[in-house]
This record gives sequence, C-alpha cells and structure tokens, in this order.
Amino acid sequence: MPKLTLDDCVFICMRKGQWWTFWKLQETIKNKTGVFYGEPTISAAIRNLRKEPARVKYNLISTGEVVEKRKQFNGNGFEYKLTGVKNDG
Repeated sequence: MPKLTLDDCVFICMRKGQWWTFWKLQETIKNKTGVFYGEPTISAAIRNLRKEPARVKYNLISTGEVVEKRKQFNGNGFEYKLTGVKNDG
C-alpha cells in the first residue's frame, strides 16, 4: 500500500461530511499514522482539497465550494466540513 500524504489523510477523515477542527484532525491523524502535523500544515491540506488536482483525485465537484467553514459554538476556532463529494449512483 502506498504511503498516504497529509492531503489523503485529511480527505479520508473528512469524506463523510462531519465537522472537524484542526485539533481533532491532528489527533486522529497522529493516532492512525504516528505522525504529528501542526495547525498551519493541516490548514494547507484543507485548502488543497479546493484545488483542481484534489478535486479530480478525490472525486469532488469540479466547481463551487467543497469545504464549509463555521465558527465553533464556544468561540474557540473553526470547524470544517467537506461538502463537495460527488455521489456515484
């Protein structure tokens, strides 16, 4: 099995459309891969999901927004949700 990139890991976590914080992504990826990524790096991976190569690779919609962002209810940071996954069928 080829080694997963951070973009792959972020996509795998977010692909089911749940809300994620940077901290929850950090924790989940660290627990699954043993590699810790900082918040700026995770933020960049989320931004990468919006770019055309990721849209093609992960079967995301070709136009429009694929990631939603909202302020957390406690006011501490933001949550992100992948919304642009195409339905196959």
